Amino acid sequence: MKSLSLNKQIFLFFILFIFSSDLISDESVDIWKKENLNKNNGPAKIEKIVSKKKKETRIDINAKVPKINLISSSNLTILEDSIFGIYEPNENNLTLDMWSNSEGTRIKDTIERINKIQLSSFAEKVFENTLFTISRLPEQNMTDEEFTNYKIDWLIKNKKDGLISTFLNKNKNFPNKSKIVKYLVDKNISKANLNDACEKIDLIGTDVKESYLDQFKIICLIGKNKKNEALLLIEILREQELSNKFFDNKINYLLGVSSKEDKKIDDTNLLNFYLSSIAISDFNYIPNKKTDVKIWQYLVNANLINIDNFKDQNQIKELEIAANNNSVAKSYVLEVYKNIKFDFNDLLNIDQVYTNLDPINARALIYQKTLLSENTETKLKYLFLLKDLFKKDNLSNVFREYLSQELSILEFEKIPTEYQQLATENIIYKKEETLGKIKYNDKTYHTSKVIKHFVEKNISIKITDKELKNIHKKLKKNKKYQISLKDVTLLESLKKDNFLIPKEIELEEILKNNPPPAELSNLVKNNEIGLFLLRIVELIGEDELLDLDSQTVYFINHLFIEAGLTKLRDKILITVLPDRTKI
Repeated sequence: MKSLSLNKQIFLFFILFIFSSDLISDESVDIWKKENLNKNNGPAKIEKIVSKKKKETRIDINAKVPKINLISSSNLTILEDSIFGIYEPNENNLTLDMWSNSEGTRIKDTIERINKIQLSSFAEKVFENTLFTISRLPEQNMTDEEFTNYKIDWLIKNKKDGLISTFLNKNKNFPNKSKIVKYLVDKNISKANLNDACEKIDLIGTDVKESYLDQFKIICLIGKNKKNEALLLIEILREQELSNKFFDNKINYLLGVSSKEDKKIDDTNLLNFYLSSIAISDFNYIPNKKTDVKIWQYLVNANLINIDNFKDQNQIKELEIAANNNSVAKSYVLEVYKNIKFDFNDLLNIDQVYTNLDPINARALIYQKTLLSENTETKLKYLFLLKDLFKKDNLSNVFREYLSQELSILEFEKIPTEYQQLATENIIYKKEETLGKIKYNDKTYHTSKVIKHFVEKNISIKITDKELKNIHKKLKKNKKYQISLKDVTLLESLKKDNFLIPKEIELEEILKNNPPPAELSNLVKNNEIGLFLLRIVELIGEDELLDLDSQTVYFINHLFIEAGLTKLRDKILITVLPDRTKI
């Protein structure tokens, strides 16, 4: 940081002496005046549709494995400052060299493919642990900036605000830090609750230095009536040439240093837009399709959008496009539709009238008809007509969730037969990975009490060994019993944990008949653990663990054992193997 000159220091003390807190307080502007928020105005959560179809395996098990040039750890000369992450390697049985033997281009290509997949909860957690484990970078074809950008972009895209704060606090200097700081500041401003936003920003350590963050902290200091501290910080920014005329004018007015109100509105970034909204007494701004999504969100949350103002067709169209792009709550569009005036005869002769109207008024008329329809069949007729009208103008996202909600509250048995399939197809179902209580039984190895070894960490080895002998003795008597791949998954894990497996069970022979994909095996053998885990994430993709077939579970578990990833192995075992009660 550039230090202040002696003259500047004297000047600052002079300023602090002249502008006493009482004088500034009398002439300052209340920056919280527009925080009249209605928390119920936020957009409703859209439930994710989960496909019941199995996803195709994304790894060619017969693919040729490229020749790998192993890199000796003794040749690594990476500086400590280049190691960026959140999790300590030993948290997930990983090491600092988890990427060292891998070629950077393959890592980048795999991450880019993964970013196109809607990951399941398990796959996402593995990806998070892999990408954010503190580790050295690949030595070939990947720079510090490239690797860090993948981390930053993923955090922002998936709105991992908690992880972002942790990442900032654990990594003081890294490429493109300003991008992640700006996202976090904007995310909090967009909620229009500046008290909460300032508290969250305070969680970022004081040694994290970025001009955008410091400018926001100045606004927070003014809001907390800490004017002298705000003055000191802004003078530091000016000394370092990190301020600008627009920001200075707005802050001087809020502090009471200047009585002149600057009417300029700057929407190039959310911080300047927010400053514009609190420093202009008669602030008025009409957004359009080019308006940034964060500005839309702030306008909505700060109650700066007046539905009554949307009377012009072009303005309503801008609102529809914004809602379709998830920039603003879809309920705003429907609220505008509800306030458009129609004659009683229009609603009475709706089937003839709507075809002669422009698209916006046609949708508004049909929407009002659905609200007035008490008959289920009539309501369904116009709900699906409205769906078609939205689809015709490429605005389906505006209506999808509302349609699902309306269909969900109807009693299925009262829905006419011709609408039942259509109704089912348009209800958004959310699949939840909820595990019931484990039910132990002696019908198979993998459902027996032997599994307690992985479920209950404090159980003794002696007890597990006894349970294994008991279940083997019982199942051995059943001549028709055939060992399943789930049984093998359990027994192979027990063998790795130094339990004696009955001689009759030939685990090696089973492995020969069920080999894992060659590429994955070679990644483990070459100690390319980071890339191996990325390929596992890509393989699992959208599927939850319970959706995976037994063979996939078997070879993933086998490879986790080979790679020494016992914590991930245990997660698979306790999720997939036991029988559980229904939730």
